[in-house]
Amino acid sequence: MRISRLVLALIGLVSGCGGGTEAGTVIEFWAMGREGEVVGQLVPEFERRHPGIRVRVQQVPWSAAHEKLLTAYAGDALPDLFQLGNTWIPEFVALGAIDALDARVADSKTVGADDYFEGILETNVIDDQLYGIPWYVDTRLLFYRRDLLAQAGYAEPPAVWADWLECMKRVKERRGDDRYAILLPFNEWQALVILALQQGAGLLKENAQYGDFQNRAFREAFTFYLDLFEHGLAPAVGEAQVANLYQDFAQGHYAMLISGPWNIGEFERRLPPALKDKWSTAPLPGPDGERPGVSLAGGASLAIARTSAHKEAAWRLIEYLSEPAQQQAFYRLTGDLPPRRTTWEQAGLTQDLHARAFWRQLDDVTSTPKIPEWERIASLIARYAEEAVRGRMTADAALAALDDEVDGALEKRRWLSRKRK
Repeated sequence: MRISRLVLALIGLVSGCGGGTEAGTVIEFWAMGREGEVVGQLVPEFERRHPGIRVRVQQVPWSAAHEKLLTAYAGDALPDLFQLGNTWIPEFVALGAIDALDARVADSKTVGADDYFEGILETNVIDDQLYGIPWYVDTRLLFYRRDLLAQAGYAEPPAVWADWLECMKRVKERRGDDRYAILLPFNEWQALVILALQQGAGLLKENAQYGDFQNRAFREAFTFYLDLFEHGLAPAVGEAQVANLYQDFAQGHYAMLISGPWNIGEFERRLPPALKDKWSTAPLPGPDGERPGVSLAGGASLAIARTSAHKEAAWRLIEYLSEPAQQQAFYRLTGDLPPRRTTWEQAGLTQDLHARAFWRQLDDVTSTPKIPEWERIASLIARYAEEAVRGRMTADAALAALDDEVDGALEKRRWLSRKRK
C-alpha cells in the first residue's frame, strides 16, 4: 500500500512539473479575422511540447469580435485567452475582464519587454500595469507611386509638411483635374488624428474628461487637412465611394495614400506586374522634418481573462506565440508585422524594400487616449471632418460641435470621477 502511494505521488510530481498545469487542460483561445484562420497551424508544435495541454481555437470575424467579447464578459463566458485590438484594452481593463501580466513578464525567459517597440508596448499599459502582450504591430505611413512623384521632381515624399504640400501641388499640376495627389477618405479618422498628434494635440483634456479639439494644435492640423480638399489635392470621397483602391492606384488616380502594413501584401498581389518597381513606402512627414512624423500605435495583443481557470497554460501559449521563430511563421502566414525587434532582424524585414519604412516609423508611434470611450470619439471625429470637407459646416463650427458631443460622450466618466472623490 505504501509503495502504491509512493508511485502515485511520483506520478503527480511528474505531471505537475513546469508551472502547475494539469493534464488534460484545454485552453479556449479566440482569435480574430485572418489571424484566427491560420493560428491553428502553429498549435500542433505547442501541444507537442506540452502534452498535457490542448488548445481549442475559435475564429471570430472582426466585425463581430467586439460585441461577442462583451457578450461573453456579461455572461461570465470569456475564453481563457483572446486577441484584443489595442484600442480595446482600456475598455476591458475598466471592466476588470483581463489580468495584469507584469509579474509573468518579469519571470519569463521568453517575453522580454525591452525587445518590443516601445510605443506599441505602451498601448498595453494602463495605470502603470501591463495587460496585453503585442501579437503583431500596426501603424500607418505613406504608400506612394515612385514614378508619379519622380515626374514632379521628387525621388520620395519630403520629410517636412511644407515641402510635402508643395510636392502634392506639383503632382496635381501634372496629373490634371481628374487625378489627385493623395487619397484621404474622410470617414477614416486616422489621418486627421495623426496630423493632430504630430502637432502635439492632446485630443482630450482634464484627465480625458473633456474634448480638446478647439485648441491651437488640433486646429492647425484640421486646417492643413481641410486645405488638401479645398485645393483639390485629395478627392472629397468616403471609403465606400472608392470602387477599387488598387485599380485606382494602378491607374494613377492618386499618387499617395496613408495606410498600414496589410497593404504591402495586397499591393504586391493586386497591382499589375508593370508597377512592381514603381511603388514604395515611406515614413510620414512631420511639421519639422527632424525625424519621421509620429503615427498611430496599432495592432493586436493577447490577453488572459481574469476568470480563466487555466491562466498558467494560457501564459505558456502566449510565450510560445511570442518566440521569434513562431512570430516569423505567423508573419509568413498572415503578413502581419512582428512586434519584436529580434524577429524583424532574424527575418530580414529591416532590409525589406517595403517593410523597412515601417521599421523606421514604429520607433515614433503613440497611442490614442486610453479610455473605453475612444471608439465612439473616433467616429465623431470622422463625422465632423466630413461635415467640414463637404462644406456643410465651417471649421470653427465643426470643432465646436465636436467638442460638445465628445463632452457628452464623456459625461459618465466625469460622474465616476466625482464619485471617487
